[in-house]
Amino acid sequence: MSIQSLPSGKTSRTSQTILSQPKFNRCVGRFAARDQLARDVACLLEFEDEISSWNCRSLQLRQGFDTYSPDFVAERQSDVLVIDAVGQRRPPQWVAEAIIREGFTYRTMSRGDIDPIRLKNCKDLLQCSGGEVSLGDRVRLLSALDEQSSLTLAESLTVFQETKPIRGLANMVVARLIEIDLDTALIGPETVVRRYRG
Repeated sequence: MSIQSLPSGKTSRTSQTILSQPKFNRCVGRFAARDQLARDVACLLEFEDEISSWNCRSLQLRQGFDTYSPDFVAERQSDVLVIDAVGQRRPPQWVAEAIIREGFTYRTMSRGDIDPIRLKNCKDLLQCSGGEVSLGDRVRLLSALDEQSSLTLAESLTVFQETKPIRGLANMVVARLIEIDLDTALIGPETVVRRYRG
């Protein structure tokens, strides 16, 4: 099932809803986060290899007179994953069962589930991305990686001639043309760059 075909719930604008225009490539529709934790989870979703697309609060669940919209619905090859960012606000107890009855997988994420290094790296890449990478720069970097198998980030930046180097590199990571380690350390000159392997 495609996440575009999920029922669309009406979400009201409240003072707690955070709306912004980040450059998410895999977000289908409008981005709306309830709080900072949900915004952080969204940044992580962009870099999860198994997730092809995701959207915000598109699934509306009902039990009696109660309605509830989980934070995210993410499409994976094997299933649809429904995610709630759980901080001070907790979903009603009936939500997990309702999601499983729909045939989806349910997961909650709290602040403790988020690796701060990965989150910082994901945020940095999203902040630097946007626009297009020129064909010449894209071909030059991919050719260099084919020859060398890997380069440091500092070496990779020297390849860019037509696109701003950091923006070009960030765009290529977001587009899954190249990959870097997001988990071990903060992105720096020595970070290893490779072709995306999925």
